[in-house]
Amino acid sequence: MPPTRTLRVELKDRSYDIAIGSGTLATCYEFLTERTGATHAVLVTDTNVDELYADGVADQFSEAGMDVHLLTVDAGEASKSPEMAIELWESMLAEGTDRQSAVVAVGGGVVGDLAGFVAATFARGLPFFQVPTTLLAQVDSSVGGKVGINLPEAKNIVGAFWQPIGVLIDVDVLSTLSDREFAAGMAEVIKYGVILDEKFFQYLEEHQSAIAARDADVLVQVIARSCQLKADVVEADERELSGERAKLNYGHTFGHAFEAATHYGSLLHGEAIAMGMVCASRLAEGMGRIDAECTERQIALFRHFGLPTDPPAIDPEESFRLMWHDKKVANGQIRFVLPTRLGEVELVDQVPSEAVLRVLSP
Repeated sequence: MPPTRTLRVELKDRSYDIAIGSGTLATCYEFLTERTGATHAVLVTDTNVDELYADGVADQFSEAGMDVHLLTVDAGEASKSPEMAIELWESMLAEGTDRQSAVVAVGGGVVGDLAGFVAATFARGLPFFQVPTTLLAQVDSSVGGKVGINLPEAKNIVGAFWQPIGVLIDVDVLSTLSDREFAAGMAEVIKYGVILDEKFFQYLEEHQSAIAARDADVLVQVIARSCQLKADVVEADERELSGERAKLNYGHTFGHAFEAATHYGSLLHGEAIAMGMVCASRLAEGMGRIDAECTERQIALFRHFGLPTDPPAIDPEESFRLMWHDKKVANGQIRFVLPTRLGEVELVDQVPSEAVLRVLSP
């Protein structure tokens, strides 16, 4: 069993720990009570995770004598909606949630984003804990404090920056994750190598078989490095003011458009982002910013994990229209995150629309 790794996200009075290990789920109550004086826990989960893990966490809290309520939403991106946020607010009110309560998200990225948004807004802000149960949530959405919900044509357009009090990651829960969901998480892992750390990208290439086999020791290393890279960016630009944090959105301008065009139904987030990263890399290649090898190495790694690398069969003009809803649009320009080499990206505007449409064509 690999030892538990603890990383500290340094954000002054909003600093918090990320604990990563094997079997850590059994310490959830202790993890929370060491960090807050809450006497009531609202656990938010979904229909996929409820019986697998959330019920056990709720029992752990209840057996320790804490008042706990478990709220379950339908699994899937459609639950990240204003209607579901209202339903959770009303349930929390009915259950007597107050300033002595803490919200605990037990699930994937949808649960974390939704529960975090509800925590940020109920009673003007409640302590919030992340217990991510998908690889994508463990390496990406559970870290950094971005919480939110979707509108029909724009993902995450309504939200807040609300840092968790702590993040508890158990690699053992990944054993019940489907191959498709695991691969979707790897898209975000690969992203970190492309945008921030060429040596980490090489590590992923060299250990791809062990990662696919879900070797616990390797997974702890991969997740810890991913979280550290994201934490470094968040510490430098918590609220996305300097442009540094926007680099984490490599592939997302394209990917979010693909998700919106398919009505958040047929594509997993990581699948859309894998497609989007390839589009962004091909765009950079077409502009002479990188060579073809940079793109091909990304494609090879995506394909090893079974991720799609071609844009979906959507009218390029429709995808391009939806890209204008991206949060990085500024001064009438779509700003793209484009690689300059493996391990480095930068924000680029004034990209010709014909160059974008070219890479959107299947």
